[in-house]
Amino acid sequence: MLELFADQPGVFFTLALVLGLLVGSFLNVVIHRVPRMLEREWREQCAWLGENAEALPAVPAPSHEDGAISRAGALAAYNLWTPASACPQCGHGIAWYENVPILSWLFLRGRCSACGAAISWRYPLVEALTGLLFAYAAWHWGLGVEALLAWCLLAALIALSFIDLDTRLLPDNITLPLAWAGLLVNLNDVFVPLEQAVIGAVAGYLCLWGIYHLFKGLTGKEGMGFGDFKLLAALGAWLGWKMLLPIVLVASLAGALVGIAMIIFGGHDRAKPIPFGPWLALGGVIGLFWGDFLVHLWLG
Repeated sequence: MLELFADQPGVFFTLALVLGLLVGSFLNVVIHRVPRMLEREWREQCAWLGENAEALPAVPAPSHEDGAISRAGALAAYNLWTPASACPQCGHGIAWYENVPILSWLFLRGRCSACGAAISWRYPLVEALTGLLFAYAAWHWGLGVEALLAWCLLAALIALSFIDLDTRLLPDNITLPLAWAGLLVNLNDVFVPLEQAVIGAVAGYLCLWGIYHLFKGLTGKEGMGFGDFKLLAALGAWLGWKMLLPIVLVASLAGALVGIAMIIFGGHDRAKPIPFGPWLALGGVIGLFWGDFLVHLWLG
């Protein structure tokens, strides 16, 4: 099998594309459910303590898919596997043939087969984005461990980006394992030497931590969340300290351009924060694929 992939790279490229589409379908579940799983955990803790329930961060309202509350007040099992996927409007269980990446959305014309409610275009977008990035990674590195590990990083960055867009949260249960995984990956210098990975993780966290406290000291406002610190630390662990400046520059430029466009053309309230995580993730993707070129530009 490996010989087939080596002799016919197009086969590996195609399988990477298909795998990416399937992973993208699963990432849609992750993006939808992880914030709700966290909310349920917070509310269970507050119910146990019997106080501070009103101080919980806001997340999207629960849907039919989010699980029921029993008469005793305990939350039903709800995770990435249970309950089965269903329409958030009417609770219609989604059959396997309605869950084929991209094709099902096109066949259903973006509508639930039971109630006709619109299915967000973001579902096929996440699937297509994941498939294309997986395919590009397969082409970029060819058959090898680098492509496999890059898929893992890309999947995590996609999930974090869309969760942040929805909730302005970057969950610790994704960012922290991602940071540790980056250090473990580079034990064998897969992307960068381990020394650069360790320094990258520390410097990535402290960089945004320092900016946060400086901004707060000058303005009295919080300019970003702690999840951004952890995400940049994770990217530093995967890509090394040399990549931190290009990542932050790309993220800042992209975030500023999009923010200005939203204010001018979309009437976005200037006082309402714009998530920074997706732009850090964008910088991470660019650094992953074209990092050597970027480092050469600023270090020579």
